[in-house]
Amino acid sequence: MKIMSRLIVFVMPLAGVMVLAVLLGVLGNLSSIFITVFGGLAILDAAGIVAPAGVGFSALIAAAVVCGVLRGAFRYGEQTCNHFIAFRLLALIRERVFEALRRLCPAKLEGRERGNLITILTGDIELLEVFYAHTISPVAIAVIVSLVMTVFVGLYHPLYALIAALGYITVGAVLPAIGSRAVREPAARLRGETGRFSSFYLDSLRGLYELARFGRGAERKSQIGDRTDELDGLRRRLNGREGAVAALSGLCVTLDALATLAAAFALHRSGAVGLPGVVIPTVAVFSSFGPVLALASLGTGLQATLSAGRRVLGLLDETPETYDVTDGKTPGFTGARSEKLTFSYGGEDVLRGLTVDIPKGKITGVTGKSGSGKSTFLKLLMRFWDAPKDSLFISDVPVSEITTAHLRRLEGFVTQDTELFHDTIEANIRLGKPDATRDEVVAAAKKASAHDFIVKLPNGYDTQIGELGSTLSGGERQRVGLARAFLHGAPLLLLDEPTSNLDSLNEGIILRALREESGERAVVLVSHRASTMAAADRTYSVLGK
Repeated sequence: MKIMSRLIVFVMPLAGVMVLAVLLGVLGNLSSIFITVFGGLAILDAAGIVAPAGVGFSALIAAAVVCGVLRGAFRYGEQTCNHFIAFRLLALIRERVFEALRRLCPAKLEGRERGNLITILTGDIELLEVFYAHTISPVAIAVIVSLVMTVFVGLYHPLYALIAALGYITVGAVLPAIGSRAVREPAARLRGETGRFSSFYLDSLRGLYELARFGRGAERKSQIGDRTDELDGLRRRLNGREGAVAALSGLCVTLDALATLAAAFALHRSGAVGLPGVVIPTVAVFSSFGPVLALASLGTGLQATLSAGRRVLGLLDETPETYDVTDGKTPGFTGARSEKLTFSYGGEDVLRGLTVDIPKGKITGVTGKSGSGKSTFLKLLMRFWDAPKDSLFISDVPVSEITTAHLRRLEGFVTQDTELFHDTIEANIRLGKPDATRDEVVAAAKKASAHDFIVKLPNGYDTQIGELGSTLSGGERQRVGLARAFLHGAPLLLLDEPTSNLDSLNEGIILRALREESGERAVVLVSHRASTMAAADRTYSVLGK
């Protein structure tokens, strides 16, 4: 109920459309039910058993035909409204999820399985369509139609109303509750395992060449098969329970209809009702279970949707490591420094007492063994995490007090793994400065020793890069990332292993460009390579934990 109530909040801006959907749904279902009611009255009239005042056989048949036409029109209108609501809300939720990912990135997303995140962004959000298009209004429609029909058959005799009400409550409320409880655990497991399988499969696709190179493809294929079988087992278990609830629902409808028929015969024999009181309430009850039957299947199917909703809301509820500063300070760049910087996460110290001076116009080198916290130091300068108070400064202003957007303009950051988008080379470089001219893009590429290989590509700077930069080598991707940072033009350039994938010739070109750039900006250079660190004016060693 907590999950559903939170999901319903998203509907409030579209409440008017939802009310219209419920109204059309009620009218559509009543039209469907009254086709049989008018048909029954027409048959009785034709047999001379009953002649409703002022209404003849032809008028009753015409009323049944009109109900048939209106049923289709009302059904179409209801579905249009429901799907309009669903697709509008799914778009809104996708935007909010992406915004949440942006807030959580990168600190809260490091180590997250990307396949699992993709499952949330695609499969889980798509499943919410069931809730918005096939849950909220059907529940309201079932309640209203059941109340109307209970009153209608009760006009013939109160016993009919009692039997109908018991049937509606059993099929529309009791069985969905039982079914929901029965499928809750396998439905939650299925959504979780689906996300983990997506991550495993994505890893398999990315590592396809490595698997082939070491002859492990058959083993991986077998593992994928085993996981697929496990998912199939969970799905069969879920389907079995859903089928059992559907069978029980059908049985309850049949029993309620038979109970209505038995009551009708008993009431007729006792003289409590005439023949119309036998036929009309019976056919009305027989044809009125459509809305509550939709709820019966909803109880089982909804659990998968609620499991998806739980995962989506869980992501939206996560709090970031740092919040954007919108009203902070906006200093010019005069240099940066850390003073006895100590930082830990996960209950373990990563940096201890690090003091580094980063003057403008110089290249500052940072070395240390693997895992000593060199990359963490750069991420603290970027404020991906908050450094302890009075330990990290830019232009003598604590990093945590600088407006986030301004901080991003002051700093350029090149990581060990350059992320490229499925777009042109120029568009990927231009990410550093969206309004840059082609000449500026080319100049940045030349500094990063990327121009020569770019112009040899089929379409030069307009060449499309494959997904995740798959059409480029590791060194080429790294040079595009460096060009992006050079184009950004930030006065503080943070480089994490910027030449790790480059040969000595390209390394030399880039280091020469860094030396030229350092006259205008400060450069922090992290690397294991002695040849790379030789470019630094001063080097600090990070002892780490």
